[in-house]
Amino acid sequence: MNQHLRIPSPGKQLAIFLGLFGASFLLFGILSLIVLQMNGVPLMSGKMDWSKPGVVSVFKWLQGLSSVVIFFLTAFIFTLITYTGKPFYFLGFKKANQPNMYLLAVVALFFALPFVFWMGELNQKIPLPTWMTSMEKDALEQMQAFLKVNTPIDVWVNVFIIALLPAIGEELCFRSVLQNIMIRMTRSPWAGIFITGFLFSLLHFQFEGFLPRMLLGIILGILYWYSGSIWTSILAHFFNNALQVLVVSYMPKYVDTNPSIPVLIAVVSLIATLAILYFYRKISTITYSKVYEVDELTPHNEFIA
Repeated sequence: MNQHLRIPSPGKQLAIFLGLFGASFLLFGILSLIVLQMNGVPLMSGKMDWSKPGVVSVFKWLQGLSSVVIFFLTAFIFTLITYTGKPFYFLGFKKANQPNMYLLAVVALFFALPFVFWMGELNQKIPLPTWMTSMEKDALEQMQAFLKVNTPIDVWVNVFIIALLPAIGEELCFRSVLQNIMIRMTRSPWAGIFITGFLFSLLHFQFEGFLPRMLLGIILGILYWYSGSIWTSILAHFFNNALQVLVVSYMPKYVDTNPSIPVLIAVVSLIATLAILYFYRKISTITYSKVYEVDELTPHNEFIA
């Protein structure tokens, strides 16, 4: 990989990434204002009226646009600036290190969910400042409006906008790019994975779910690193998002409430998840030196599909 880095310094790469992320965020803000004005949505009215279907529809598609502009755009432009090889290979669009890793990724996420929900209950007991709780309340009202469905088509539109697009965009941005930078900066896969998991949760700006989201970010980072394929973490991320969208669509009470998980179930979930991830790691042949010292574009490299 190092032979194909136009900008090899991870510090400079991080600066470029943060600059692109900020610029993409600003671009999305400008596009949002244009779209809202074109659709007659009042911008200075204070609290948004989520009872109006037109308002919900506009904001829902803006949610999809945010995945494209902020995450897709940041990842691809970063790749074009810093990398001279094939951009899709750099972003991790390769076959997994082992064929069964795709299934194992979903299974690991499935078994992790009870412990993740238990962490969510724990997180909600942590007192937060008023400004944070106000942000959480606004985000909750918006999500309740998004997930209110009348037809099966509404459900599948939500799966596309709320589950699929973020799963792809966030994995490209956080795992393909940011985790790669952090691992090279620390020269440690585990340090890079944990730091990226922390930043993944922090940059969602939803603090009542900070701990479970950080845990999910760490799991997704492990799945990506040891498979060498971004498809594994995208698949697991999509499974998590889609499952929640489908459950909440038909059981709306869970929009603002985590399922109550007994401690014993949470412990069993944690042990099962760790066992699956341990097996996942054992069957992988990926090491730091193979990823960062081997030219990934040579014909016989095992990481290229």
